[in-house]
Amino acid sequence: MLVKISVENFKSFDDLIELTMISSSKIQEHKDHRAKIKSTSLLKYGVVYGANASGKTNLIDFFGFFKECVRAGIPLYAVDWFCKNKETNKQRPSVFEIQFTINSKFYAYGFSAILSERKMVEEWLYELNQDGSSHCLYSRKGADRPVLGTSVKPLSAEKKKFDVYAEDFEGNASSLFLTEMNRGKKYTPKSKLLFFPEVFNWFRYHLVVILPSTPLMHFEYYYDDKSLQLINQIIKTLDTGISEVHIEEITIEELEKTLPRSIFDDVVKTIHEKIRESAEPHVQVTMRSEDSFFNISVEGEGEPVVSTIKMRHGKSFYDFRFEDESDGTRRIFDLIDIMLNPREDAVYVIDELQRSLHPKLTEHYLRQFMLLHKDKKKQLLFTTHEASIMDQSLFRRDEIWFVERGENNASSIYSLDRFKERYDKKLSKAYLEGRYGAIPVFSMFNYKEGE
Repeated sequence: MLVKISVENFKSFDDLIELTMISSSKIQEHKDHRAKIKSTSLLKYGVVYGANASGKTNLIDFFGFFKECVRAGIPLYAVDWFCKNKETNKQRPSVFEIQFTINSKFYAYGFSAILSERKMVEEWLYELNQDGSSHCLYSRKGADRPVLGTSVKPLSAEKKKFDVYAEDFEGNASSLFLTEMNRGKKYTPKSKLLFFPEVFNWFRYHLVVILPSTPLMHFEYYYDDKSLQLINQIIKTLDTGISEVHIEEITIEELEKTLPRSIFDDVVKTIHEKIRESAEPHVQVTMRSEDSFFNISVEGEGEPVVSTIKMRHGKSFYDFRFEDESDGTRRIFDLIDIMLNPREDAVYVIDELQRSLHPKLTEHYLRQFMLLHKDKKKQLLFTTHEASIMDQSLFRRDEIWFVERGENNASSIYSLDRFKERYDKKLSKAYLEGRYGAIPVFSMFNYKEGE
């Protein structure tokens, strides 16, 4: 689970800012919104408000950037993602850290880098203890050789392997050692270095970042009969006009005509990769693009079978294709995927959750999500403009955050909990009145005829 993030000199964040998912012990409402790991209670939900250009999306970009760095190093597009408020920031290290849990262990993994040069400055991984102490698992500075913490005691043969990996990595300031230690490296079940694949896989599989432009997602549940029944039940509660979702086969030629060439090529590439990686004779890929939704199944050496979903509206004579539905309805299919994903300890970070949705539908979805995951360790952190869901019957005070740009054009982030509002206060009204900041401040433009 996500515990805390820290970021400095990144986009609109100049000085160090932090967002924590540790719950306040003073708030007694919504106790089911907390998950206890050892003696620490973590919040399962977080909602971030702010005006346009306040820095909300930059907060989401932090998570996406972090994942990409772990996957493949600093991306080329991020060379100017340092905070541009000061001339010196171009050569000043940007700092990124995420604290999280894997099972019952607490970790802090982070790195600093000069983004303009795509050069790593430092990298570290610590295990955190409940008494506030910590011990280093490994660290590296610049292009120096990575070193294990003194508390890590691998067996002699494994230590020799590590030393070889570390020596080979020496001089590399362009990528992360965590990434290198997950490139074809093998670990025994009793290895003292298992934290390398465990931490890497947490970022890869358990941290999910969703932007409005996210082109593809995976939808295996629509092709499982039991899941499809549940999906139909959920769809009916959302007042979309859809009475039934069902599966229909199409030809590979029809799929090729439906998709843009680049996406179709990506689909073919994904299928080949799955066939190559899988030891099973059956391979299935389920995806959607902006206006398409499909499944490709390959059995052994057989021909691929392609199917898509169709929607029935009430007593309509003809079925509707996915691309016939409104953007809001298609958005619902994305959100249902998140709702039904069975992975425990998943962290969903979503930009503009409410995009294309009616405020009441957004609220209904959140209530359904909370009900379905009442006893699960699943987190949802999202940005929104939708003030109507700023309701203490829906969220705790410590789950509501604000991002605001100050006079120096740098973003700050703070929790509603610092305002210590009464439980009966109408939060959305107070927010729109500007009590908490993080709203747009307008000026008038005087237009004179003839100018």
